[in-house]
Amino acid sequence: MPKPFFKETPALQSAFLLTAALLLSGCSLLSKEKSADANALAAISGPPSFSLQVNAPPPVQELLLKHMELQRYRTLPDLRRGELTRLLGAGESDIRALLGTMGYFSPTIELALIETPQEDTPRKVLVQVEPGPATVVESAEVTFSGSTAQDPGGERLRNSVRRNWGLQKGDQFTQSAWSTSKNEGVRRLQARRYPTAALTDSRADIDAETQQAQLRADYNPGPAYYFGPLVIEGAERYNPSGPIRLARLPVGAEYRQDTLLDTQQRLANSGLYDSVFLTLATEVAQPGEEVVHAPVIAQVREAKLQKWIYGFGLSTDTGARLSIDHTHNRVPYVGGRALSKLQLDRKNPIISSRLTSMPDYSGWNYFIGGRAAREELADFTANSVTLTTGRSKSEDKIDRTYFLQYDMAKAEGEGAPPSSSALTANYGWTGRFFNNPTNPTRGYGFGWEAGAGTTLTPAREPFGRLAARWLYLRPMGQADEDTGRRSRLSLRASGGAVLARKDAVVPITQLFLSGGDTTVRGYSYQSIGARSDNGKLIGGRYMVAGSVEWQRPISIAGNLTDWEHATFVDAGTVADQLNASTIFVGIGTGIRWRSPVGPLQADLAYGLKTKRVRLHLRLGFNF
Repeated sequence: MPKPFFKETPALQSAFLLTAALLLSGCSLLSKEKSADANALAAISGPPSFSLQVNAPPPVQELLLKHMELQRYRTLPDLRRGELTRLLGAGESDIRALLGTMGYFSPTIELALIETPQEDTPRKVLVQVEPGPATVVESAEVTFSGSTAQDPGGERLRNSVRRNWGLQKGDQFTQSAWSTSKNEGVRRLQARRYPTAALTDSRADIDAETQQAQLRADYNPGPAYYFGPLVIEGAERYNPSGPIRLARLPVGAEYRQDTLLDTQQRLANSGLYDSVFLTLATEVAQPGEEVVHAPVIAQVREAKLQKWIYGFGLSTDTGARLSIDHTHNRVPYVGGRALSKLQLDRKNPIISSRLTSMPDYSGWNYFIGGRAAREELADFTANSVTLTTGRSKSEDKIDRTYFLQYDMAKAEGEGAPPSSSALTANYGWTGRFFNNPTNPTRGYGFGWEAGAGTTLTPAREPFGRLAARWLYLRPMGQADEDTGRRSRLSLRASGGAVLARKDAVVPITQLFLSGGDTTVRGYSYQSIGARSDNGKLIGGRYMVAGSVEWQRPISIAGNLTDWEHATFVDAGTVADQLNASTIFVGIGTGIRWRSPVGPLQADLAYGLKTKRVRLHLRLGFNF
């Protein structure tokens, strides 16, 4: 048991004042009025009236130099010795209160006023502080009250709050840790099942003689909430039934803040709204009600029916690029959403359009699309047309699609392969399990696509096509205490195969090429391929590529920046026969900038086969 709280000890007066302050929610050591005075005094310019020297352990010294009241009087003009002496009298209490926020309640404090006629200031205040032993937590009791204090469905959550409470027995007591622990308990409850949870009582009893703290916090979880129906407010142009299916709110499921945010993000990504804000209608709860099924209100501002986007880009692979994107959110007589694009660049001009329906209640939607392109494929130029139709489903982390595809390609150039066309049935699956969709630092992604069909011209021959890709980001080393950032290893692999008779003429656009920013750096765009009978470079039936990259944050003067450094090795091959392939290797280094829209990377890579250095630029993350 701690000794009586009001026992006369040298430091108990300041400890009592701190404890009383801790009983008040949102307390602070400096009042708003004092803060205003400090700002006013700090604005006064002129030579300092005295210098201030603090001798104390580094954390204590930093706190005192930043928050001592003596600091705000240094630039006060015409401060006389008698006035400064009176300030020193109040300075000890101020220092004790500040040390109390760090858990030091038995400090030894000495303040001295020294005349310094030979220095820039007429006087110097010397502060000597020995903080003494730190106060540690002797007990931390977390309790729950209210009608749902024994709710069976929330038992695991309550245990989690107790287990993860910030201050445990044996930890050093500080004001910031105490406030953080209380707030974190509320946050954990509000993030799942109990969105109206609140802290009803808290107490920190400090025994300055034994340097022990007894802590208690009581929470009222409030009613348990479950998701009711999604209600869209502000819908005028678009029928809300489609967006409601697109949002995929799990009606009837236990409330989770992450689920609400994911639903909001899906609505925002639909392109139908310029702004989306979701709230749980907690006001529907009745007094004494323990379980509430509350509707979710989506306040939206609808996007325009049509949208045009003009863009200009630059890539080391394809050069300058001009693009025009058009979106029609409700196509007349059809009701679907059409995305059309015109892209003009030196190597790969494209025109495409895709019409997509709103998803049904299972999450699947229909689509139909077409694409015409003129592409530089190795030593040949190909004019191609692609038509697709099928169904797709996009979930939080997984995309699925199955579709029929018609391909027609006509190659130009000396020794070009004959024109050909094909019809295939395809299925694709992509999983993205990263911690961030635009700037990931850990996680993995895996995608694959399989197709089977037949060539149509110049002859009918069955064939199949397989392709897969994989990316893994693994953090390494110790994380920075302030930012949580650390170095990571990036592993990438991809491969593909076209399975057909040797004499089958598969459309040239279905074959594989490698080299460039996203495959094997150190080699130009699509410069790695197979060789035709006349020695021309052409797409091959087999492709394998991989990369190992080490990425680490860049620090300047000990401070982390938004820049990173990377060192990498890439390797890959393309061939018509696996036993006759040549491995192309590129090594290099580069920098990354974590921009708001994704990483901007600039790499210098050396191709071991070409013995040349190439610059590779890329913006954004895409898997």
